[in-house]
Amino acid sequence: MSGTALVLKSQSLAFDGPVGSLDAYVERVSNIPVLSREEELELAKRFHDHEDLEAARLLVLSHLRFVVHVARGYMGYGLPVADLIQEGNVGLMKAVKRFDPDMGVRLVSFAIHWIRAEIHEYVIRNWRLVRVATTKAQRKLFFNLRRLKKNLAWLSDEETNAVAGELGVDPREVREMEQRLAARDLSFDPAPDADDEEGISSPSLYLPAPDLDPATAVEQEEWDGAVADSLSAALGKLDERSRAVIKARWLADDKRTLQDLADEYGVSAERIRQIEETAITKLRAVMAT
Repeated sequence: MSGTALVLKSQSLAFDGPVGSLDAYVERVSNIPVLSREEELELAKRFHDHEDLEAARLLVLSHLRFVVHVARGYMGYGLPVADLIQEGNVGLMKAVKRFDPDMGVRLVSFAIHWIRAEIHEYVIRNWRLVRVATTKAQRKLFFNLRRLKKNLAWLSDEETNAVAGELGVDPREVREMEQRLAARDLSFDPAPDADDEEGISSPSLYLPAPDLDPATAVEQEEWDGAVADSLSAALGKLDERSRAVIKARWLADDKRTLQDLADEYGVSAERIRQIEETAITKLRAVMAT
């Protein structure tokens, strides 16, 4: 067994206990090492040819970080992130079961379609409920308003106030829920000839690009995080004025000119440029070590 696989095996034993919060889970899966192509191929063959369940377990474990990354792309729906991750993990396990190591592709490239398929199905099942009832009062109305309505006509002001009083909600929320319940459902992925309103409102527009490579995305995300940490540490080694100049010139949303800073510090614009140049040289040296 390779060194990475041994690390994975010890990590899998740690996962047998309670994971705790979502943040703790995300942190733990982010620390699980990624398999090399050769290690992944060895484990995939063990499972595919000999039904080695331990090999399958290690394959799943090493790809949990990718599920987290994909699931985060669906946070705009208002659905619990933990549920999105759980559904994605189901897709990952299905992918591992069906993966053929002789296909010549990495498991993550094959699994991404299964992960997204499970998450898509979950979003479709829950999209209308999330769209209609998001607060406690709205959920109460969602499950009771149809029962309380006498007919299919719109509620009068008197009827609206009566329903609001019985359910203990504001009359405005009764009217809002009545409008929501009367709205038609939208196609999740409308046909090319669908009208503009349906196309604009389609949930499919919120989904990540289908050609997004999760391995590349996670690698870029981790690289960006490492660079940010390195930059923060390097800035801490600068004197206060140099640090302020760099932040104002390069890191602020509203970047300031050399003359702005010159006026603030009572020096020439050329002096600010020299401070900036020296600070950048120091930053590069610190971040390169």
